Amino acid sequence: MEFTYFDHGTPAERWERAQQFFDAKEYATAALVLAPLADEVPEQVAPRLLLARAYYHSAQLRRAEAALRTVVDLDPVEGYARLMLGRTLQRQGRDDEAEGHLRMAAALSGEPVV
Repeated sequence: MEFTYFDHGTPAERWERAQQFFDAKEYATAALVLAPLADEVPEQVAPRLLLARAYYHSAQLRRAEAALRTVVDLDPVEGYARLMLGRTLQRQGRDDEAEGHLRMAAALSGEPVV
């Protein structure tokens, strides 16, 4: 396997690098760093949630959806993941599917559910 700049370093260094790319709005590049990192630590929510955000902002909506569904499976009360999953589904024109996740996100945040 050939290693690239994205693969180089400890998980902590790669996490920091991914956050830097994300903060610079280089979402597709952040996703390149985050995808293998999220697979290395499948039990951790944070890398997969940031990966989902990177996919969402780079319009890779199917990948964002898959990552968000994994986060929700790992942590069913992760309100931000529910909100993002609802928004991702909306962007794909799947409003009926989105509604349940958006309602759950509102309930988890303490907002009135409409």
